[in-house]
Amino acid sequence: MNFALSKEQRMIRDTVRDFVKAEVAPKAIEVDQTSRFPKENFDRMAELGISGLPIPEKYGGAGADTLSYALAVEEIGKGCGGTGLSYAASVSLGASPLLNFGNEKQKEEFLVPICKGESLGSFGLTEPNAGSDAGGTKTTAKKQGDQYVINGEKCWITNAEYAKAVIITAVSGKKTNGKNIISAFIVPTNQKGFTISSPYEKMGVRGSNTTELVLEDVMIPEENLLGDSEKGFHQFLETLDGGRISIGALAVGIAQAAYERALNYSKERKQFGEQIGKFQSIQFKLADMAMQIELARTMVHKAAWLKDEKKPFKKEAAFAKLYASEMATKVCNDAIQIHGGSGYMREFEVERMLRDTKLMEIGEGTSEIQRMVISREIGCPM
Repeated sequence: MNFALSKEQRMIRDTVRDFVKAEVAPKAIEVDQTSRFPKENFDRMAELGISGLPIPEKYGGAGADTLSYALAVEEIGKGCGGTGLSYAASVSLGASPLLNFGNEKQKEEFLVPICKGESLGSFGLTEPNAGSDAGGTKTTAKKQGDQYVINGEKCWITNAEYAKAVIITAVSGKKTNGKNIISAFIVPTNQKGFTISSPYEKMGVRGSNTTELVLEDVMIPEENLLGDSEKGFHQFLETLDGGRISIGALAVGIAQAAYERALNYSKERKQFGEQIGKFQSIQFKLADMAMQIELARTMVHKAAWLKDEKKPFKKEAAFAKLYASEMATKVCNDAIQIHGGSGYMREFEVERMLRDTKLMEIGEGTSEIQRMVISREIGCPM
């Protein structure tokens, strides 16, 4: 594996970095304080050609690799965790299943608008009683002629208010062994009986659109079935594997931002007549932060590289997501500690970063779920 970035990868990273520095980061405090979804950020991303960064050009994307995409997610997350989350969810959870499992008609109708910035991608998996236990899905899709009738609820769904369609998982039948068949469906958000609301008051990533979905006798044509009707469960597991790379990258970006603020503060703040950065306790804390961020970044890049090389990456994606998310929470907490009382204040931003990064330990599979995935991948007895 070559860890040196290509010219194209550096160009993408630097372009996104400049955009974030100029347009995303300056309003991150306001976006967090007001819980405003910064749609203008996403309109600008479409202009820059990164809305569908890893999607082939034939569908309106940029045709970049997964590593370039991870670099972009990291840079956006560094400026604003909420913007980074919505971007990652749009591409990894919304666009990727359409690319991987959709037919050409579905790609043209639903994937192209995401890449052009006309819609955000959205993926409706989680339910009130089916989060980590995704197999416990209660939403149903019953076949009636050449249509499906969908009923159920989804919660904590990202981007649905700004999506033209949401990919919904639902129970569509029973297997011969009595287990549920879970299928994936493309549900346009303007369908009768489809209600989308944003009732949540969140701890962090407050600029990301988080919604509740209620589907009451929502009728969609049979042609909106995504992929194999009996492999929906495996399809969303594969989707989550890819999504874990982006969550790892997002965690790295937030941690990098907190670390840089802590390092700069250690050079400015004086105590006992000295810069606090001269105290060994602060130096060691910063050294650990720098090391842990770089380790996490390397893990994310390895998982992305494996995916690009079409090699198995499930274990490495879980490694990256688990380590990066837990690392980021610790780094942000240490950044607050280095800031002392100032770290508790909104204007210094590190408190927001801690609130934002906590979700990285929960979304795309909790830390506990990642450990289950890893234990299976390394051959633990089941």
